[in-house]
Amino acid sequence: MRVIAGNLKGSNFKSSNNKLTHPMSAKMRGAIFDSLGDINGLVVLDAFSGTGALALEAISRGADYVTAIESNLKNAELIKQNISSLGVKDRVRVIRAQVESWIAHNVDCFDLILIDPPYDDISMKAIEELSKRAKEGGVLALSWPGRLTLPQLIGLKLAKFKRFGDSQYGLYLRCVRKP
Repeated sequence: MRVIAGNLKGSNFKSSNNKLTHPMSAKMRGAIFDSLGDINGLVVLDAFSGTGALALEAISRGADYVTAIESNLKNAELIKQNISSLGVKDRVRVIRAQVESWIAHNVDCFDLILIDPPYDDISMKAIEELSKRAKEGGVLALSWPGRLTLPQLIGLKLAKFKRFGDSQYGLYLRCVRKP
């Protein structure tokens, strides 16, 4: 796999041969980040991190810091190897945990939340809980099976969506409350 844009553009990183992981296509990954625009200085959560591709792309495009959550031991170790080989260990924290468990024991909020759940075992409860972690004015990017309707998430507005074959993504915004 390869980083698409930013200061790590063109850098290769290892991908998983784990059949449980469905790597997001480079085309969809690029479209999500192009839609997001400038992410310089943002604090990002990459939930269901898989190979860490979204975390690496976020760092490459200027995010300050990424927390990557991955439950599979081999994939978590792979992400650690990738961030080490690309020299970004100080900007990416890898947590090996089930997303649901991490949510229950953590209160961090993020400027940008990237969610690419396993399509064969989507936990709406986890996605709803993750959506509560978007800061005011924050964005949640959700990868979703193309055959399903994108979910409505309380407190977030679906601002954009796009289909890519059997996948799609939605960008949701947390509105800023007026004083």
